[in-house]
Amino acid sequence: MKAIRGLALASSLLGVHTAANADASHPFKLPGSDTSVTFGGYAKLDALWSDRSIGVDSVGDQQFNPGLIPVGPSAGAHKRDQVTLHARQTRLWLGTRTPTERGELRTYVEGDFFGADGNESSTNSNGFRVRHAYGVLGNLLAGQTWTNFFDERAYAETLDFGGPAGQVFVRQAQVRWTQAFSRGAWSVSAENPESLVAVPAAATPSRSDNDHAPDLTARVSPGQSGGTYSLGLLAREIAVDSAVANGKQWGGAVAFAGVIPAGNRDDVRFDFNAGNAIGRYQTLAFLPDGYVAPDGSLRLARQASGFIAFRHFWTESLRSTLELSAVTSNPPDGTANGINRSDRSQHLNLIWSPLAAVNLGAELIHGERTVVGGARGRLNRLQLSAQYLF
Repeated sequence: MKAIRGLALASSLLGVHTAANADASHPFKLPGSDTSVTFGGYAKLDALWSDRSIGVDSVGDQQFNPGLIPVGPSAGAHKRDQVTLHARQTRLWLGTRTPTERGELRTYVEGDFFGADGNESSTNSNGFRVRHAYGVLGNLLAGQTWTNFFDERAYAETLDFGGPAGQVFVRQAQVRWTQAFSRGAWSVSAENPESLVAVPAAATPSRSDNDHAPDLTARVSPGQSGGTYSLGLLAREIAVDSAVANGKQWGGAVAFAGVIPAGNRDDVRFDFNAGNAIGRYQTLAFLPDGYVAPDGSLRLARQASGFIAFRHFWTESLRSTLELSAVTSNPPDGTANGINRSDRSQHLNLIWSPLAAVNLGAELIHGERTVVGGARGRLNRLQLSAQYLF
């Protein structure tokens, strides 16, 4: 139980849900029922100093979002030294387990306060949003959770809620089948489709309302006593239905992620992705899924991303993570200036856990963004965080 709870606490700091959350507190039975219920969460304060502001009430001042870094020679020049404090990562979750004649039925619901943006004038109210909401019976999962394309166990431990620029980061509705085998497990899923397409003369991608097929994924996770590894495959139909084009095209991507132990407690986490349809699966939808050429044809482009992170425990209660990350793409000629082309990020932190349920830390963050047309921007940030779990 101590090992399970430790995993749940660490995953909470990363902003990542794992199945261990549902086992992290003492369950209680619903009256007159065989259903066991567990619940938990945390309160978290983030205090951030940035060398430039993203904008009034912008979520980009509250978490690292590479797509919101101002670009150009005068970007953010008159908005220096932005200080922001917020508690929006505060989280609540509820899990259930019910024995049935077909095996154990599990449900899990989780949310935080990064929903509708509030203001910073008086009440600082922010909307509660659903992160996860799914059920599992046997091998079948249905509901909203992390995409099956990526293994969430490999996410780097950062105080920053946004995390590495080069990670795959998507939660969405899906139907997933998971099957164990002698050396690990494989899974396949059909997931909610959405296309973000760059169209001529527009500096931001447009959303399609013409999706015909779900996104399809497959992932295999070999059981390895020396680490955690997974290979994910993604196939998507990219669609566009704008005033300048109407069409669709299939594309795909591959993801290789893992956690390599390095000593008694240290580890190296990594994620490498490549393909022509990573698009919105890139953290916070940094890249377009497709591009409309000047002749009106829909095109896909080479895209690659990844990160590597080393976590070191200085003592039982003191640890650090160093993360290096990058994203690059090769948009076709004629793509509008201002469309995201590449980014980089680095995170370096020091986290102290005086108690198992308390994490106090400081983190340095650096990010760079380049858009089509060559404009660039940089962001430097210091973040202090205090997290209290229950």
